[in-house]
Amino acid sequence: MGLNKLTIHELRSLLDKKEISPLDILSDIYKQIEKYEDKIKSYITITRQLSYEMAEIAEKSILKGEISALTGIPIAVKDNICTKGILTTCASKILHNYIPPYESTVTERLLKQKYVLLGKTNLDEFAMGSSTENSSFHITRNPWNYQCVPGGSSGGSAAATAADECIASIGSDTGGSIRQPASFCGVVGLKPTYGRVSRFGLIAFASSLDQIGPITKDVTDAAIMLNSIAGYDPLDSTSAPLQIRDYLLSLDKDIKGLKIGVPKEFFIEGINKEVYNIVTLAIRRLESLGAIVVEISLPHTDYAVAVYYIIATSEASSNLARYDGVKYGLRVSGKDLLEMYMNTRAKGFGEEVKRRIMLGTYTLSAGYYDAYYRKAQQVRTLIMKDFQKAFESVDVIVTPTSPTPAFKVGEKTSDPLQMYLSDIFTISVNLAGVPAISIPCGFTSDNLPVGLQIIGKSFDEETILRVAYNYEQSEDFFKKRAL
Repeated sequence: MGLNKLTIHELRSLLDKKEISPLDILSDIYKQIEKYEDKIKSYITITRQLSYEMAEIAEKSILKGEISALTGIPIAVKDNICTKGILTTCASKILHNYIPPYESTVTERLLKQKYVLLGKTNLDEFAMGSSTENSSFHITRNPWNYQCVPGGSSGGSAAATAADECIASIGSDTGGSIRQPASFCGVVGLKPTYGRVSRFGLIAFASSLDQIGPITKDVTDAAIMLNSIAGYDPLDSTSAPLQIRDYLLSLDKDIKGLKIGVPKEFFIEGINKEVYNIVTLAIRRLESLGAIVVEISLPHTDYAVAVYYIIATSEASSNLARYDGVKYGLRVSGKDLLEMYMNTRAKGFGEEVKRRIMLGTYTLSAGYYDAYYRKAQQVRTLIMKDFQKAFESVDVIVTPTSPTPAFKVGEKTSDPLQMYLSDIFTISVNLAGVPAISIPCGFTSDNLPVGLQIIGKSFDEETILRVAYNYEQSEDFFKKRAL
């Protein structure tokens, strides 16, 4: 087995014993990239020369005994997270040449641990999509089946992790963009509580929903990554000033007596039968481990998709107004300033981004604000209250991550509504701001992964990681590799 197939904690043990070096890991990863990247296309930018320079710095630190959890570990970063001096495009033509003059807080924290940056991964343009088909660069393919999508918008990060083209990756999640691709690609995806991880340096899509999180090969690695990136940041006004605990400490505790809520609204007509059966078996497994399963109701779930696509598009309309061809990025000239604006945006933005900007601009416009945006915010409050009420009687909530396994490339591109509905089980979590994790829980008859979503109380990542770890250790789905 190549070193690229190992986890962070497995490599950490070997590195600390000096049985291998960061350069050895990097060599195996680049062999994998050379073998499969042309088929998968998970990266937009590969920083090969920089990777080797960073690996050499990490090696010197290890020899000196200056070791952190991620020292020498090669990690891929989603291309909507700023990396100083490195192209950061958001998979959009409008930012095709944007090189940030500053580092995001998350990557700054990784740099302090002397991680190794492999490159920037592909995504749906400005993180708007569920399949990574909306990138202006190329479509990313699912390592389990090249005819299928990897999910989105963090499809490049999930595909690279599943294909062992990195050891772990960083993604962002606005409506399921970490968890849904993790489910489709058979890896672990964690969306922390809103405010747990700094958003400084994340190029904004919908500011009240966006959250950065890790995509990893197992739950232990997810805890390690969260330890490394979480924490208060004065540069982010939405960052929570809370003390961070060691998330690894909660993993070994059993789940006997823990109450697990199963919401009836998530096991609906239209869910893929194999997904339904696999998730049902996973819930039974949790019960066999000592958890108490309780049926609950989240009554406003039916409104979540509509509410999300009003709030998210409204915030996108506001956030993306800055891309006008004046300050940075693409500029397409015109006879006057207004024509330059119009030409730049017409050529710079893709169809899905234009669709969402127009929807958001409409819902924020005079005469429609109260009917749409204000009403959506009121219903969002009801959705949040549903979760608060549910957590009065249960410790975690368990659902399918997605109603289907990975679908075929091109299958839903002509029907935006069907594409939007692929996030139906993940959207509520972002609206409520609570943490959730997707872990592999089985495979369909076509050998496509299925994900189990575990949702927790605000700032209670420990419990969802604990449940996820207990389930993972009782099964061996996470050991299965795509390639």
